[in-house]
Amino acid sequence: MSAEPEHIAISKSKGIKIDWKDGHHSDYPLAYLRDECPCATCTGAHGTEPQKSNYSESKELFPMFKPTLKMLSVEPVGQYAIRIDWSDGHNTGIYSFDHFRKICPCSDCRSPS
Repeated sequence: MSAEPEHIAISKSKGIKIDWKDGHHSDYPLAYLRDECPCATCTGAHGTEPQKSNYSESKELFPMFKPTLKMLSVEPVGQYAIRIDWSDGHNTGIYSFDHFRKICPCSDCRSPS
């Protein structure tokens, strides 16, 4: 499993698609990416309660009254990661390419091996 991206397509309103050098393709919807934020606050890395978001599970009856989640900016971090500035004010997650590959939501990657 290679964590080297060949091509990265970013849509600030839809999500990120990555074509990997080993031929695999990953499609990360916005809500899923935000819920999988690897920062210390979201994961509880400092021994605190994880503060994970649950945008993927939002089943509100009137979602039009909730601000739409968007990526305000996306910037590279060296040659190994991407930092996302979210419309909900969150911006501390650095998504390494290893993390992207580990959280790939496709059915091949999600099925138990």
